[in-house]
Order: sequence, then structure tokens, then C-alpha cells
Amino acid sequence: MFRLWARIFKDNRLLRDTVICDDSSDTRTHKIFHALEKVCYEFDLSSPIWLDSTVSEFKKHDKARFRADNFIETIDFDYLEIQVIEED
Repeated sequence: MFRLWARIFKDNRLLRDTVICDDSSDTRTHKIFHALEKVCYEFDLSSPIWLDSTVSEFKKHDKARFRADNFIETIDFDYLEIQVIEED
């Protein structure tokens, strides 16, 4: 089971969160991208852009924060954080 936790923060307060589960036999990368798509659909957001700093942060900690510079549209929160909480 692969699970990804997504949270939206504003002013150091949690506004929304969700957990996306994936039982497929896809690769880890595909599972992460599919989960992020589901998160964006559920939160009604455009897909964020993976900047080099975001990728390196995710590789180190299995956690990444998408701030305003990761989105093309303006956002009304400080950041979207994703974290892998369970892997096969």
C-alpha cells in the first residue's frame, strides 16, 4: 500500500488535508504523480510545477512543499505540503 498525505497551510495553520492511497503496481514515481493529481482535483488546484529545489527536498525527506512560485495561478494559502507516509 502506498499512501501520500497532502496538507494545505496558511499562517502556520492547517486548512485542509487528505490521504491518497494507491494499490496499483505502478512505479513509485507514477504513484506520486497520480496521487498529486488526485490531491489537486480534490482541493481544486492547478498542478504545481516541480522545481529543482522541490525535487531535491522530496528526495531527501519524502516530503515537499509547493509554494506560490510552484503554481501558475495565484493561491490563497502559504503552501501545499505532500509527504509519503507509507510504501510497499
